[in-house]
Amino acid sequence: MENKLLDANLFQNLSEIMCKWRSDCREGKNLEEKVANPMDFLKHLKDPVGRTRSAVRAADYLETTLKLLKIKLQLSGKWRFNVTDLLDRKQKEVISKETGCDYQIRSIKCPKHDIYRTITGECNNRKHSHLGSSNRAFARWLPAAYEDGVSVPRGASEGKLYNGFPLPLVRTYSCPDSSSGHCPRRAQTFLLGQGRKSCAQSPCFPIKFPPDDPRMLRSNLCMPFIQSASVCNPRTFTREQINAVSSFIDASTVYGSEDSVAKSIRNQTDHLGLMAVNQNFTDAGLELLPFENKTKSVCVLTNESLNIPCFKAGDKRVTENLGLSALHTVFLREHNRLVSELRKLNPHWDGEKLYQESRKIVVAIIQIITYRDYLPLLLAEETSKWIPSYSGYNENVDPTVSNVFSLAFRFGHVSVRPFVSRLDDSFQPLGSFSHVPLHLAFCAPWRIIMEGGIDPLIRGMVVDHAKLMKQNQLLVEELQNHLFEQTEVMGLDLAALNMQRGRDHGLPGYNDWRRFCGLSQPRNIDEFSEVLGNSKLAKKFMELYGTPDNIDLWIGAVAEPFVPRGRVGPLLACIIGTQFRNLRDGDRFWWEKPGVFTPQQLHALRKISLSKVFCDNTHIKKIPRDVFKVNSYPENFVDCHEIDTLDLSPWKDEPESVTKGMQLSKVCQK
Repeated sequence: MENKLLDANLFQNLSEIMCKWRSDCREGKNLEEKVANPMDFLKHLKDPVGRTRSAVRAADYLETTLKLLKIKLQLSGKWRFNVTDLLDRKQKEVISKETGCDYQIRSIKCPKHDIYRTITGECNNRKHSHLGSSNRAFARWLPAAYEDGVSVPRGASEGKLYNGFPLPLVRTYSCPDSSSGHCPRRAQTFLLGQGRKSCAQSPCFPIKFPPDDPRMLRSNLCMPFIQSASVCNPRTFTREQINAVSSFIDASTVYGSEDSVAKSIRNQTDHLGLMAVNQNFTDAGLELLPFENKTKSVCVLTNESLNIPCFKAGDKRVTENLGLSALHTVFLREHNRLVSELRKLNPHWDGEKLYQESRKIVVAIIQIITYRDYLPLLLAEETSKWIPSYSGYNENVDPTVSNVFSLAFRFGHVSVRPFVSRLDDSFQPLGSFSHVPLHLAFCAPWRIIMEGGIDPLIRGMVVDHAKLMKQNQLLVEELQNHLFEQTEVMGLDLAALNMQRGRDHGLPGYNDWRRFCGLSQPRNIDEFSEVLGNSKLAKKFMELYGTPDNIDLWIGAVAEPFVPRGRVGPLLACIIGTQFRNLRDGDRFWWEKPGVFTPQQLHALRKISLSKVFCDNTHIKKIPRDVFKVNSYPENFVDCHEIDTLDLSPWKDEPESVTKGMQLSKVCQK
């Protein structure tokens, strides 16, 4: 085989190839129909915007260019080869530049002195300024496992063996027993072909139904699945998935992960450092999130008569479910509350200073709540093993969110209840609005505006316990068959999506991750039965996969018994704990890092709680001291005024003119 792959004719055709691909990418489905199918909702939550769109488009150009080059060479009789292995350095540079991928390796100029985080996360690490920033690839803790070593997901080729066994269809395990009642037969099914135009801009990797699946009403049907958007990898050209948000725990859900988004959700009229709020509705006088600026919003289709669009926030997934929207709203209000209080303390501060100082406090609140209150309940006795006490910032720690974590942290799906609970002032069911089936709570902001605001949702969250993960029923029916279902069109299967997503992302199998974490790697039913504490389940896994090596990460990880007193198994404890330690130790602006806050400010911050954040930003008067634990009303509730308040006096800052005057006075006295 010739070492020089791209001859002059191919280079000459490169511009033509790119032009054609750019034209194809502009094609897409407009939301013109009166009825949205489940994929419309999913697409809305994942549709790239701003710099993310540019990054994804460049990666698409690169991938398509390589595919077209391979096709040209196949036509010339060169059938078995890997295009990337045949490119020399100069050829790679040309392709990288022509596709726009060279931006990934450009250096970022950072300011010499900074006291606030960037919105994108860039320059947090001064040594490697891109680490943890938005619109970059997820980190790989283990090499990617693709069929062709570059981009084709495992399981894409029918009949291909892995470790001597075929991979089962992901729907097989998600719905292994139609007679159990967990996967009822329905009169309607949602179909989508495998063509590119059917799947909008990204390639399709459809989820096929097993022959005995209740949804298999006729042959050759599938559940739609769009591959995650990729990001340029100009060094090896291996497919890597893009993380559109910053890796850091930096409240990017509130403020955004790129500058254009951050600017668009700020109040641009008074320049006082406030976040923009809804101009059409309030929540009994309290602020609501603004609406996205779209004439045709997918959220309108959940109740056309009300014509209420999706909310807008720092993260596009804000309206995915009602609980998420409620929490977004609480932290929007907290930011604006802090701005108002800090302006009283420091009337000489301008809007930018008020915005940045309030943002800095909100970030600290979220970091404290996550590490002090949430993670110890999740990891329990394994907390200190994976997240030891803070010993300071380490510029050699990569805080980038790993690809495996993006799947592992979906363990929370197995703790979701089948309905959304809303309670009144007495923590009793809110009449006809009390229990909303989960599938009717997706992308439905009208329910907040027209059915009592966020207070009933917050009350429901602090009283209702999470669904207990059971090995014989991981996901509730609402998520297993009715995800994003709003009409007679059948919904999606979240468990199947998770497993297909792991294959799409090129994640190695279950035992590879057990090895990575220093855990045993079961080889047979007896060893696997010991790991799972369940011989029947181990047998089912072995029948489907043939070997534990092939088990999809998500299903294998969530099936493990919990660590003592925790809520995840050993494998998840390792992945989650490792990731959160990296996020803390590799963050130059971590709240505990000396110099980020003054000692007096640190003392004040240690008294914060999510309970108090709820009290300060809702009409709720009674609350549990620890909202993460199961609480009963009224015995576990206290009045809001009994809970410690964040004392902002350490943030009082004397104007420079006053400080200079005091210094001059002292000099004169001497």
